[in-house]
Amino acid sequence: MKKIMALVIVGSFALAMVSCDGGKKAAEAAAKLKADSTRVADSLAQVQAEMEAIATAKAKAVADSIAKADSVAQAAAKPAKKK
Repeated sequence: MKKIMALVIVGSFALAMVSCDGGKKAAEAAAKLKADSTRVADSLAQVQAEMEAIATAKAKAVADSIAKADSVAQAAAKPAKKK
C-alpha cells in the first residue's frame, strides 16, 4: 500500500509540473501567433499602400498622356501663322 501511495504522490507531482509548464508554453505560443499575425497585417498594409501608389501613378500617367494628346491636337487645329 505504501508503494502505491508513493507512486500516486510522485505521479501527481509529475503531472503538476508538466501541466504548469504547459501554461508557459501556451503563453509563448500565443505571443508568437500574435507577433506573426501583426507581421502579416503589416505586410498586407505595405502591399496595399504600394498598390495604391501604383494606381495613383498610373492614373497620373494616363492624365498626362491625355493632356499631351489634347495639346498636340489643339496645336494641329490652329492655322499656322505666316511670316
